[in-house]
Amino acid sequence: MNSHFNDEVAELLVLSFTLDTHDNYKAFRVEDICKLMNDFYPGDFTEQEKLHMKIQLEHFQIDAYQNTELQKASTVAELCQVLAKTNKSSIYPLLDRIIHLVLTFLESTTTIKQAFSTTIIVKTMLSNRMENDFLSTYLVTYIENELAQEFSTDSIIDEFDLMKKQRVQFRMPSIEK
Repeated sequence: MNSHFNDEVAELLVLSFTLDTHDNYKAFRVEDICKLMNDFYPGDFTEQEKLHMKIQLEHFQIDAYQNTELQKASTVAELCQVLAKTNKSSIYPLLDRIIHLVLTFLESTTTIKQAFSTTIIVKTMLSNRMENDFLSTYLVTYIENELAQEFSTDSIIDEFDLMKKQRVQFRMPSIEK
């Protein structure tokens, strides 16, 4: 893990693991979640919320051992869904917020890793001369290929043709009889 991430990101991932729901919340550590909040998301919580977080987490820990719905959650994402479904997100709003922040981070890390992998595929020796703007546009199309498949070649040509007058005509003028 250290070869892919710096120490700060590695610590963030380790602290995020404390939200893991496996083995009846065995990894759930109040102090580590508070450290996660204080060290990595200080601007997302007020000083008063930081003080209340520990109490909220201790209450949640007791609730998690007793509540069958919370015990069914097998991932952090499922825990987030169970909190919303059982309306416990209003009872534990600070926990719900930290879970959302962690899930957002994990998603953005995956997207960034995918983008770097895609860059390596796209920017081969033959295409190293392409400018960054073109490469950036091409990468978005490559990464979002499911969305890009919904566009037809004709619709792209029509849109491009509407942008400005081109030196070259893309469509043959229709000849009316």
